[in-house]
Amino acid sequence: MFQPEKEALPIPDLRAQQLRSLQEMVARQAAHVPFYQRQFAAAGLSPDDLRTLVDLRAFPFTRKTDLRDNYPLGLSAVPRHELRRIHASSGTTGKPTVVAYDRNDLDVFSEVVARSLYAGGARPGMTFHNAYGYGLFTGGLGTHGGAERLGLTTVPVSGGGTEKQVQLIQDLEPEVIAVTPSYALVLAEALERAGMGPGDISLRYAVLGAEPWSHKTRLEIEARLGVVATNIYGLSEIIGPGVSNEDAGEQSGSYLWEDHFYPEIVDAETGEVLPDGEWGVLVLSSMTRTAMPVLRYWTGDITRLMPEGGHTGRTMRRMDTIRGRSDDLIILRGVNVYPTQLEAVLLSLGQASPHYHIVLTRTGLMDELTFQVETGSESPALRREIEKQVKAQVGVTVRCELCVPGSLARSEGGKLRRVTDLRGER
Repeated sequence: MFQPEKEALPIPDLRAQQLRSLQEMVARQAAHVPFYQRQFAAAGLSPDDLRTLVDLRAFPFTRKTDLRDNYPLGLSAVPRHELRRIHASSGTTGKPTVVAYDRNDLDVFSEVVARSLYAGGARPGMTFHNAYGYGLFTGGLGTHGGAERLGLTTVPVSGGGTEKQVQLIQDLEPEVIAVTPSYALVLAEALERAGMGPGDISLRYAVLGAEPWSHKTRLEIEARLGVVATNIYGLSEIIGPGVSNEDAGEQSGSYLWEDHFYPEIVDAETGEVLPDGEWGVLVLSSMTRTAMPVLRYWTGDITRLMPEGGHTGRTMRRMDTIRGRSDDLIILRGVNVYPTQLEAVLLSLGQASPHYHIVLTRTGLMDELTFQVETGSESPALRREIEKQVKAQVGVTVRCELCVPGSLARSEGGKLRRVTDLRGER
């Protein structure tokens, strides 16, 4: 599925194509979406003001609250009868975020997912175990469409039902699995309980996403499942999974499919665009999406853009790992902390399971962080060592709490909530 005519396009040609696509998208928004009509008018802009890629910086950001404020389909740019699919978030913090797709969008969706799976090692004819959740969540159906387009035999397992998943992996012998990193570890535990090690499992490639994960987690998943693990990135507001994916032969940054999604990295405080190589908030424009094109979407994900290409012949830029989300950032006594930093410390010690939870509390005016981890026995020495290494590597003092195996929450295929913030409770 590697498409040299697209993925290895000369940079000047790619930039020219991006400008044309962005101009068409902005013109579509100005003609059909009242929200963007108001946004452009307030900024004193029109589609004619987008003459170069640099001009894009003058246009306003779109944020998740804008989708909620225009619930359900206020950002749609096509008549209702042209829509072919609707997805939505859970809406646990308010109205759900609804996203709509027309025939063109579903074609784009399947293309970018097929590219991503191919980059992750999948090849036509392989069997694909899809453990992403189906339903309103974009992960399951989105990945399914790309797998079928690539020519994979797709098993739509969805999330949960761990023992059934183990049975199907054993019986159907899939070479490729798509799953969240946290649930991959749950499956590894279940396979081990069934007496199956890496040599007994058919899996060769794991395409992991939907939540931040560390290099240490990658190494553990690879060792326990016997796979090459790559990161797939996406979000429903832009398309779903398939915005970018690592190459299985490199595992060094995810190739961002720049013919469909225009990336920027901006300063979290000022919104100023940062040069390639600097860390900031990822902003994406869905250039080729027609039903609900989104301009300069503030993803909240902290990453950086790496130089064009790697060693695969692709000329598109890669995005680095997601350090965390700007809204997941824990500010503890003036120090910025991301859950993945604590995870990396835990896994580097190799004496506890990869399952953990973070509890934030406040005593008087002082914020406290309790780092809950699972171990086979109460070991004061291990607890002190974890606290010592967190202080040395992350720069904050935490209290480590050792928990019995199996006591902390496990993923059932969806995103796992790692942090409980009780600082606002009395």
